[in-house]
Amino acid sequence: MVTSAPTGGAPVRPLAVVIGPPGAGKSTVGRRLAAALGVRWHDTDSAIEAAQGATISDLFVDHGEAHFRALERAEVAHALTGGDVVVSLGGGAPMDPETQTLLAGHTVVFLDVGIADAARRIGFEGNRPLLMMNPRASWTKMMNERRDTYQRLATIRVDTAGRKPAEIVAEVVAALGRTTATEEQS
Repeated sequence: MVTSAPTGGAPVRPLAVVIGPPGAGKSTVGRRLAAALGVRWHDTDSAIEAAQGATISDLFVDHGEAHFRALERAEVAHALTGGDVVVSLGGGAPMDPETQTLLAGHTVVFLDVGIADAARRIGFEGNRPLLMMNPRASWTKMMNERRDTYQRLATIRVDTAGRKPAEIVAEVVAALGRTTATEEQS
C-alpha cells in the first residue's frame, strides 16, 4: 500500500529497497546509502525485533517460520509507505509472493554476493535461523533457490564481491542518478 504525497501528487516511495542473501551487506549498505542520500534508513528485521521484543532467531524457534514471515510481510508493507527512506529487507522477505507484488514499481537494489564474502561478513554464526545446520551448504542452497527471484525483482544489481561498503554505496547512488547529501551541500 503506497500513500499519496501530501499535495495529492505522485505516490510516496522509498528511494531504494535493498535486497539480497545473508551476508550481502543489506544493513550496512542500506544504512550508509540512507546517510549518503540524507534520508532515513528502515531495516525491517530490526523493526520486527523492536516491535516483538525478541530476536529473529527467537521468533523462529518460539513461533515458527510462518509466524515470522507474516510479521515480516506486514513490516515490509508498512516500510514501503515511508516516503524518503532507504529500506533494507531481510533475505527471505522477497520470496513471499505478496511482498513481490508490493515491490513492483519500486527501485529494488539487489546486493549480489558469493559465499566467500558472505562467510567472511557473517561468519555463519548460530544467529541465522536458516543457516544453523551446515551453514555453507545451507547458504549455497538458499542462494541457488533465491537468486532468480532477487534478479527478477531488482532494478539495480550490484556485485559486492571483494568490495568495501563505500564503493557499493557510490555505485548505487550513481545508478539512482542522485547526488549525495554531502555533494548537495557543496
